[in-house]
Amino acid sequence: MSLAFLVFLVAWLVGMVGTFVPALPATLIIFAGTVAATFIDGFQPWPDLPFLLTFAVITFLISMIDNVASAWGARRYGGSKQAGWGALIGGLVGIFIPVGLIVGPLAGALIAELFVVRKPVLDATRAAWGTLLGLLTGIAAKLVLHLLIGIYELSRLWDPSKSIFG
Repeated sequence: MSLAFLVFLVAWLVGMVGTFVPALPATLIIFAGTVAATFIDGFQPWPDLPFLLTFAVITFLISMIDNVASAWGARRYGGSKQAGWGALIGGLVGIFIPVGLIVGPLAGALIAELFVVRKPVLDATRAAWGTLLGLLTGIAAKLVLHLLIGIYELSRLWDPSKSIFG
């Protein structure tokens, strides 16, 4: 097990836990582990630079899954376009609050439905419920993507000849 493998493994495990802890930027932690491992392993412009750039784009897209899934859930459960935007804005604001990635989209959709669209409480609650289901769907998608990234990167870094233990 090389040092690069070990560094990525630790970052990946922290990122996997962070998938379920809204205050931790899980995908960013996994990306940082990949960058650190690549440089520890001896950065080569080819193929490492295209790999890291591609992974940076994937990291950004994965980071947006929570917000997009919440907005989709709000729309799927009868929420208005404003509820979708409320969920998206609530999710972005929620990034800065400890449990905000769960409460933010939920509150954003509910507030938009109640005060902007002026829907009855029951209908607004249904849209907020859809937001929560969308958020949980997003977390499941992130979990799968984090697993795939981890498996790929660990297999890429695995080189028994570079073991730090022997």
